Amino acid sequence: MAMLRKPESTEYASYFGQYIKLVPEGYLADLLAEQSEQTKSMLDQVTEEQGSFRYAPGKWSLKEVLGHIADTERIMSYRLLRVGRGDQTMLPGFSEEAFVSGAAFDQQPLKYLIDELAVVRLSTLSLLSGMPDEAWMRKGNVNGIETSARALAYVIAGHELHHCRVIKERYLSAVR
Repeated sequence: MAMLRKPESTEYASYFGQYIKLVPEGYLADLLAEQSEQTKSMLDQVTEEQGSFRYAPGKWSLKEVLGHIADTERIMSYRLLRVGRGDQTMLPGFSEEAFVSGAAFDQQPLKYLIDELAVVRLSTLSLLSGMPDEAWMRKGNVNGIETSARALAYVIAGHELHHCRVIKERYLSAVR
């Protein structure tokens, strides 16, 4: 995978900007691999009981946040695959609330969810490593907005960065 530069704001929906701006410059594949290790390390000392913690009524549990990160990465990777391969089919949006409520993450062991994040990331890294250089600038229709493959790769990294910050500030600080 070649070194990617951050996408221009014309390459993605404005709401993706909150995630993309969090990603530092550098080799994205290296960042994603390091990020996976950092996330696992951050979660290694969390107990099963702490995985069910909600920092406020109506908020997701820590387990649900982890499931959401994995689900979103799967969806963004799928979109990246379609766009990067030149598929012009309109790709629909998704409801993160429906995905979380339909998954029963709280009933799954915390260790499984942590391992699942790592497996999903390995799959993403495999996809990225096989993308030809010209694929990164290809654009497709994602939820009605023209989006580049590279923007989707950056969304994956930034989305996890965002949620790891939330986990540290609102979950781990409260349970330790």
